[in-house]
Amino acid sequence: MSLPHLSQEEKLEALKKAQEMRSKRAELRVQLKQGNLTLQEVLEQADDEVIGRMRVTYLLQSLPQVGKVTSEKVMKEIGINENRRVQGLGTRQKDELLKRLG
Repeated sequence: MSLPHLSQEEKLEALKKAQEMRSKRAELRVQLKQGNLTLQEVLEQADDEVIGRMRVTYLLQSLPQVGKVTSEKVMKEIGINENRRVQGLGTRQKDELLKRLG
């Protein structure tokens, strides 16, 4: 499958959108780390484009007292693939995350 040919303006617009998404995700992670947002609040907004496309690993590591080792352990125990995005989580997986970390 070949990539679509984009004009210079379309490329710039795509880069701008990608940067906005990254900065919104970074702000979300800061709010989680500071305790201004809870895991439950974030998971309830999984249909939001910014949250839905975030990897579950990054989301969990943004929680206070949760690092790389803890997030990997919890995801493995629940059966969540390391590349899974928030929008791809099932109801059971969300419930398990909330029970363990919520």
